[in-house]
Formats: sequence, C-alpha cells, structure tokens
Amino acid sequence: MRRCYFDHNATTPVHPDVLEAYVPALADVYGNASSIHHFGQMARQRLEMARRRMAGSLGCEANEIVFTSGGTEADNLAIFGVLRARRGPAHVITTAIEHPAVLAACRRLESDGVEVTYIAPSPRGVVDPDDVRRALRPHTALISVMHVNNETGAIQPIAEIGAIAREAAVPFHVDGVQAAGRIPVRLDDLPVDLYSLSAHKVYAPKGVGALFVRSSVSLSPVMFGGRHERERRAGTENVAGAFAMSHALEIALADLEDESERLSELRNLLEQGITERVPQATVNAAGAPRAPNTTNILFEGIEGEAVVISLDLKGFAVSSGSACSSGAVEPSHVLLAMGLPRDAARSSVRFSLGRENTLEQVDALIEAVAVSAEQLRRLSPACTARA
Repeated sequence: MRRCYFDHNATTPVHPDVLEAYVPALADVYGNASSIHHFGQMARQRLEMARRRMAGSLGCEANEIVFTSGGTEADNLAIFGVLRARRGPAHVITTAIEHPAVLAACRRLESDGVEVTYIAPSPRGVVDPDDVRRALRPHTALISVMHVNNETGAIQPIAEIGAIAREAAVPFHVDGVQAAGRIPVRLDDLPVDLYSLSAHKVYAPKGVGALFVRSSVSLSPVMFGGRHERERRAGTENVAGAFAMSHALEIALADLEDESERLSELRNLLEQGITERVPQATVNAAGAPRAPNTTNILFEGIEGEAVVISLDLKGFAVSSGSACSSGAVEPSHVLLAMGLPRDAARSSVRFSLGRENTLEQVDALIEAVAVSAEQLRRLSPACTARA
C-alpha cells in the first residue's frame, strides 16, 4: 500500500538537503561548543554560523537568538523567563486557542498566584485585537498570542496586537512554530519581543528549536547548570541540530512564495473536493486568513478519530487535532473556543499539507475521505437514529 502523509503540522520529514548538511555536522563537529580546544572551537564556530543564518532569515540580530530543545521549551522560556524577571503582582494575557505548551505554562502561573486572562476568538478562530486592549491591566506583565493556529491554520493579527503591546509597554510573545517557513516572518517588521520556533516543523530534525528575544527584554533563565546561550538557557547546545534548523529555514524561505501558492491551491482543491463529495462536511475557520497548508473539516455525525483511523487503514495520515494532545478524551479546545458544540468538535479532522504532497495524492485523499465518510455514516448511531 502506498502511504501519503497529510499531517505536516504535527511534524515534517527531514528535507534531503537538510539531511545532507546535518549528517556531516553530527559526525564531524562533535566537540562541546563550550570547550576551548580545537574540537570545541569548531563546534562553537558552527553554532555561531547557525545563529547568524537564523538571524538573517528572521530579520534580527544574532545575539537575539537562543537555541532550545524545541518549540515547547521556547514557549516556556519566554513565559516563565519574563515573569521571573519581574517583581510584584503580575497579569498575563493569552488566548483560549493557544498550543498546550502555552496554555499549560499559563495554568502553572495561575497556581503560583499569577492572574491570566484567556481571550476567546471569533467563530472564524481569530482573536480581536480590541479584546486584548480591553484585557490590559496596570500590572500586565506579558501578552502571548500564537501567529498561526496549529489546528485550523488561522493567522492571528500579530502586527495589530503587537502595536497595542508596544503602546502599553508590555512584552509580547508570539508562538510562531506553525508560521515560520510557511508565511512571511520578518522580526524587524513585526512589533514582537519574543518569538518561538521549532526545527521539526520546517523539515529539520526533532529536538531543537529557538527563541528570539529582543535585546531590550529582560529574561531570567528557567534551566540552571551552565552559562550557555549568554546565560539564558543552560545545557550543552545541539550544534548539529541548530545548523540543520538554520539550513532548513533558508530552504523554506528561498521558495516561500511559490510553495505557499502551490500548497494553497492543493488545500483549496482538497476542501472543494471533500465538501462536494461528502454531505454535511464544512470547513472550520473557512472565513479566516489561514496558512496555505492547513484545513480543518467538520464531518457532522461522524467521530473524527474514526475518520483518522479509517484513512490510516487506506494509507493516509491525518489528524484529529494537536499532536501534543493525542490520546486526550476531550474534544479540541480550539474548536470549542470558536463556539463549536462538543460533538462537532469531536467530528472535526485536520489535514496539513507539505512539500511532498501532489495533486495526485490530493485526488486520492478526496476519494478515500468520501468512501470513509459513507462507510462511517452507515455505522454512526446518530445517522441511524435520523434515518
């Protein structure tokens, strides 16, 4: 059976050119970047090269890049790091549709006595900047809003929210894990103070990420044990991973416009084909500005997990929500926050496309979805009851 991968928001395969650069760095540059001997200095040079390349791709200074173990650590470092650097009462503004890495960190802050406001999105899945403005308090210490939602692909109004944060002199953190390499991101143009990234979302290996920290931001470390990363993140750096990530980001940006257009066309064809072939199938967040590769479709009366399993048996990998929430009994918190009923949220499936997907694969997926939906509706108690 030929298998097709439509779950790129969960993770991406390593790009062949990235792998070609990664393996020699892993094999030959094995010194500790903190060591002063030849091997250590080779590692340091490669690490700083990766930092400069990342900065060039993102439009920031090299010393504003902190390498981490991934997007989750970058989110945690931003949130806890800013709060630990502040004294006195604190209030955080975030949204109800954030990734679990942000929401879980905010819940931990609440248990420590920090006030947190969770902004609800519109039914399209987009946060209103005015709601952020209204949530501001004299002791607001941080605003954290994702750039692209991992489940619906909805793009949040980061520039507008950033302008509000600047006006209020409040640090602004953006989880950009699903944005970088998929939509234009230039930190010299965006009014953001901290920006999280993850390598394995841009066709690089897992286990490495980065946090942009604007030089004006006070940030306390949340890990201890060394003076790495200019004392912002302790631990021996993943030199090969950082180098691979910087290379992957350059590749993604080199053909960003053309690839975004291609993926958008495939995504639109997928949505059109499914909604035409499958009764009671609708696109969640259809009216919102979205990343070009992502669609979230509601199959009324069918369990989303059943669709995922049925498609997997037919050779197609898709998802019913965030990969970091897999195994959860509860329906998607993102879709619930958008106002979908619980049964509708449970009946939704995410399709996220990537570089290796083709029109032929999309056509095959549409056919597989149509067949699966028909089979599952015959088995659905809800549909049987209506009949």
